[in-house]
Amino acid sequence: MRMIDHHYINGQFVKSNGTEMQELINPATKQIIGKVTLGNEKDAQMAIAAAKEAFITFSKTTVKERSEMLQRLHDSIMAKVDALTQAAIEEYGSPFSGSHGRTVYAAKTCLYAQESLKHFDFVSYVGKTKVILEPLGVIGAITPWNANYTHICNKIAPAIATGCTIVVKPSELSAIQTQLLMECIADANLPVGVINIINGTGAVVGAEMTRHPDIAKISFTGSTNVGKIISKSAVDTLKRLALELGGKNPNIILDDADLSTAIPMAVVIGFSNTGQACHAGSRLLVPEHQLDEVKKRIKEAVASTKIGNPQEKDTVLGPLVSQRQFDTVQRYIQAGLDEGAELVAGGLGHPDGLEKGFFAKPTVFAHVTSEMTIAREEIFGPVLSIISYKTDEEAIQIANDTIYGLAAYVSSSNLERARNVASKIIAGRVLINKAAHDDPFAPFGGFKQSGLGRDSGVYGLEEHVEPKAILGYET
Repeated sequence: MRMIDHHYINGQFVKSNGTEMQELINPATKQIIGKVTLGNEKDAQMAIAAAKEAFITFSKTTVKERSEMLQRLHDSIMAKVDALTQAAIEEYGSPFSGSHGRTVYAAKTCLYAQESLKHFDFVSYVGKTKVILEPLGVIGAITPWNANYTHICNKIAPAIATGCTIVVKPSELSAIQTQLLMECIADANLPVGVINIINGTGAVVGAEMTRHPDIAKISFTGSTNVGKIISKSAVDTLKRLALELGGKNPNIILDDADLSTAIPMAVVIGFSNTGQACHAGSRLLVPEHQLDEVKKRIKEAVASTKIGNPQEKDTVLGPLVSQRQFDTVQRYIQAGLDEGAELVAGGLGHPDGLEKGFFAKPTVFAHVTSEMTIAREEIFGPVLSIISYKTDEEAIQIANDTIYGLAAYVSSSNLERARNVASKIIAGRVLINKAAHDDPFAPFGGFKQSGLGRDSGVYGLEEHVEPKAILGYET
């Protein structure tokens, strides 16, 4: 049983002023594995004050100094990669391969930011005007539970790179993982106050960060509804915002695609991170005349996907994160049944033999229309909706018929045709003939109600600076 009663503020582990407790549950067994004491407004204020004070000197550090800090943080995380991976398996339920891969990626975000610094000009000239990109100030980061290390490091790395200090409020469901990451940060020997982490809820700690005048920017990853709440609160102090929100992402299989490759890949894309991924391709668009063949192949692909104990290295799908998330997924599956979609695989309840955890059956519906609830709302679970189309133009129209615009996927044996379709999809990122988001320097972020701003590469660094123009600098 892990008992966590402190935060990381100003380079020290500080006991929480808050007293509310949150149980930490292993989602594969439903057993309590720890408790965390949640922070309150005073804890948030202390962290913000520390970050504000640290910014005075940290903002003046050199690129070389910050690059060395990023290297030390990377090395510190990698030194504990096995313990971090195990914590993610136990506390979140993600299978080994996914947990290990995301942990390594979290460490590498420091190296990616380090590399991006080499291509980022903090000073430029426009005629006789000098333009300086200055660090924004204190960044307030609010992160979700579905990839704890990745989301935290994705926000810490560009802040350090650009000379900003940061206060992070991770998900309270991830406190054991966060504790280990805080230890890595402490071991990296960074200047005090540069990184501060508070365990707490969004309603208390997150709300204080959003309204606090000393926070220059809120960087949030989570649901679109919460993103809207943050936007309304941040407007009073005109904070900068970076919002990476929800998605209802289309995966278009064109009629010349190799189904023996495209269908197994569609299952991987649709059930990524047990469906608990904002970039999951949860709408599968297929040619109408190939629907029967697609259903047959996808049923086989789902049947061969192992769901079960996340400790076993061949497990692909683990449990959902909580009882609440399991219940949400069940409601959406019931909605699909009630609204007349055809159940191809899965359905309500637990998979056989997995009743003791928050395991949901990987579920596929066919004959789904764009008006159905399961086609319009982000489920955040292993539920895939097959929608058929007649022409490429209709597929593009269906793909764009959503309030979201985060990611999209296209499969085709004709690259030029796939490029043409991809160019017409309204989304921040489109992948052709692949499932992996494996370019760490390409921008990531959403159109429409999938968010504001971009992560990754120089695009992510740009979100942390303000341009100052000094006119008449040269005469």
